[in-house]
Amino acid sequence: MTEFSAVLAQQLPEDVGKSGPLGLLLTVVLLIAVVLLVRSMTKHLKRIPPSFDPVEPGEQVPDTPAELFEPQPGQEVLDNLRRAPLAIEPPRRADDGRPERSSDH
Repeated sequence: MTEFSAVLAQQLPEDVGKSGPLGLLLTVVLLIAVVLLVRSMTKHLKRIPPSFDPVEPGEQVPDTPAELFEPQPGQEVLDNLRRAPLAIEPPRRADDGRPERSSDH
């Protein structure tokens, strides 16, 4: 701390507020970096699609009426799964033999 105050005491009043060549170089380097970053960001922003919503396929219309009645691939498996019992049971009722809880607590 005393070294800093000694340097300030040696400084002449006309030198106060003047910057050296190192400050100019640093300013120019920072300006060049900002210009390059702005150019890079505009390139990246131009590549962004207008919407991130997934593209939904439209309805598939068969070409001939016969295709309406032909089974589609995997249709049999889907039909079997629709007829199968559910893996998740519905909530049980209070008449299953268990005593009901009272909310008096």
